[in-house]
Amino acid sequence: MVTTRTRTVAARAADVWRIATDLERLPLWFPATQRVEGVSRTGWTSVAVSPRGRAVRADYSVVTTEPRRRAVWRQELEGSPYARLFAAVEYELALASEAGGPVTEVTLRVDQQLRGWARFGRFQMRRAMKRQLDGALASLASLAEGVDG
Repeated sequence: MVTTRTRTVAARAADVWRIATDLERLPLWFPATQRVEGVSRTGWTSVAVSPRGRAVRADYSVVTTEPRRRAVWRQELEGSPYARLFAAVEYELALASEAGGPVTEVTLRVDQQLRGWARFGRFQMRRAMKRQLDGALASLASLAEGVDG
């Protein structure tokens, strides 16, 4: 199940990239993310807050990076509570702009391979992911548009 959301941001791609790939700033723009731990060039752990107020940890590893253009990361599911719901989850951030232009098109894409009973909730899962990605894009835009050029 692939969910894609796009937003035009009034900021240079370099500024959007710098904010989006600074994992210490992830809690400022990615919904429910409370903090990030164990940041390295190859991955990190995101600590989110569940609707019931519990801390939920998710490990991610970097799949590929094309500076100022595209980044792909995968959620590590083995041994996590998410393994019951997903066979695989991959995120992609893509930026497009005219050479150094002041406007950037930002796309967030999530490919979730559902498992078990989660396959029957495809509609609800997609709707929730759209809300999450729209929230992430709005917060990222707010941060990037506030950067002094």
